[in-house]
Amino acid sequence: MPAAQAHYATDHGSKYLQQLCKHFAHKVEVRFTPTEGEAALPPGPALLRADATGLHMHVSADDDAGLARAKSIVEVHLVKFAFRENLESLDWQAV
Repeated sequence: MPAAQAHYATDHGSKYLQQLCKHFAHKVEVRFTPTEGEAALPPGPALLRADATGLHMHVSADDDAGLARAKSIVEVHLVKFAFRENLESLDWQAV
């Protein structure tokens, strides 16, 4: 199962984790606390963790196309939510 992870260095990791999870909860099953979240995205699960260094994201899917879609879903929404910080994209790493 292909997987990727990214880290966004910010002082607002918990805020963004909660925004993402609340937004995703309109369409998919989500569980979250201020420091950990999981969203059952259609291509595969997204795991989120917030700490003092920022927001850590991990996505996986059944195939490469699904992985690309999962990364895009998380990234597009985070870029919108973090517009004040001028986030343009995430640096995803294969896991």
